[in-house]
Amino acid sequence: MTAFLAAALPPALDRYDERGMRRALEAAGPTRTTVQFQTSDADVYLSDGPWEERLTREAVEGPYAKLLALPGRALPLDREQSSAGVRTTRSLKTPDAYLSQPDGLPPVFHLVAQGGVAGHSRLAAGRLPKAPGDPGRAVSALEAAVTAETAEALNIRVGSVVHFPRAEGDPLAVRVTGVVVPREPDGAYWSALPGLDRPNLMVTQGPVPSQYWSGTLLLAPDAGPALLSVPGAPARYWTLAPDLPALQGRDLERLTSAVASLEGGPLLERATTAVSPHLDVTTDLDAVLGEYDGLWSAVGPLVAVAAFGTGTVAALVLCMAGGLAAERRRAELTLLRARGASLRGLAGGLPAETAVVAVLPPPSVCWRPGSPSAPDGLSSPRSRRAPSP
Repeated sequence: MTAFLAAALPPALDRYDERGMRRALEAAGPTRTTVQFQTSDADVYLSDGPWEERLTREAVEGPYAKLLALPGRALPLDREQSSAGVRTTRSLKTPDAYLSQPDGLPPVFHLVAQGGVAGHSRLAAGRLPKAPGDPGRAVSALEAAVTAETAEALNIRVGSVVHFPRAEGDPLAVRVTGVVVPREPDGAYWSALPGLDRPNLMVTQGPVPSQYWSGTLLLAPDAGPALLSVPGAPARYWTLAPDLPALQGRDLERLTSAVASLEGGPLLERATTAVSPHLDVTTDLDAVLGEYDGLWSAVGPLVAVAAFGTGTVAALVLCMAGGLAAERRRAELTLLRARGASLRGLAGGLPAETAVVAVLPPPSVCWRPGSPSAPDGLSSPRSRRAPSP
C-alpha cells in the first residue's frame, strides 16, 4: 500500500493541479483571463496619412496573425475565441424615445466592427449588416446587428433606427438589419468585451442613483473607418484568449513569465513593432495566476501530508497484522526452525503472506450465506461433501 501511494501520488497531484488551474481560469472569466491590445487616440490623430486608413479591415487583420503568434508555446492561445476589430472607446448617447429607459435616462451604445460575427452566431431574424461603399467620416447611415438579449432589453427589432448626434450635420442613423444569437455566449469571443453579447444595466452616481442601459451595435467588419463620424474615439483592438485546456499547472512559472513579457517586456516590444508605437495592453491574467499560485502553495502541502499519513497508517496496519500472525503461528514457526528453515526465509515469507491477507480479504469474507451462488472455489454448506476415502 505504501509503495502504491508513493507511485500514484505525483501523478495524482499533477492532475489535481491541472484541474485546479483550469477551474480557477474558468471562474475568473474571459474579461480577466484574456490579453487585450488596443491602440490609443494618438494612433489615429498623430498619423501622417489619412485617419481612415488606420481603421480599415486590413489595418486590423494584418497585425492580428502576428499577435497570435507572439507568445508561442509559452502561452497557448485559442484562435477560435480570440477576436479583433474596431470599436468606439467612448459610449454614445441616443435621443430615440422608443428605446427602453428604466428611469427616464436614454441608453448609451458602443459601435463595434468585429470580425467573425457570422461564424460565432446564429441569425435569428433579418440579415447581417453591410458596410457602405465609402465608410469614412462623411457617412450618413450605417447598418448594424444586435444580439437577441440586446433587442429584447432595449425594445429593438429589425428595421429599428438608432440616431447618434454629431457636432456638425445630421445625426448618424444606424439601421438594425438583423438579430443574432451567440453560439457560445460564455466564450471569450462574446464575453471579453463588456456588453457585446448582452446589455448592461448601469447606475449613475449621485444622491439619487438612476439606471440606464448600455448596449452594443455590431457593424460590418469593413465599417471601421465610419466610426470617425461620431465622437466615440475609435480604436483598433485585438483580444487574445488563452487555450484553457492546454494550460498546465506545472507550467505556471512559464505562463507567468510570458504574461509579464506581454505586459512590459520583449513580447510587448515586438507587438508595438508589428502594430503601432501607440499600443496599450491590459490583462488580469497575471493576477489570476498569482491567486492560484498562492492557493496551491497553501493547499498542496496539506494534500501531500494527508497522502503520506495514509501510507503511514497502512504500514502500521501491516506491522500489526504481521505481529498477530506470528503470535498465532508460533508453534508452526518453531517447528520449521527446528527442521532447518532459516530466519531470513521465515522473515521474508511471513510479511508477504501478511500483506496478501491484509490487503485482499479471502473469498469466505466476501461471500454471504444465503446468496444464490458461492464464489469460485468455495462450495456452499449445503453442497459440501465429505472427501472420498
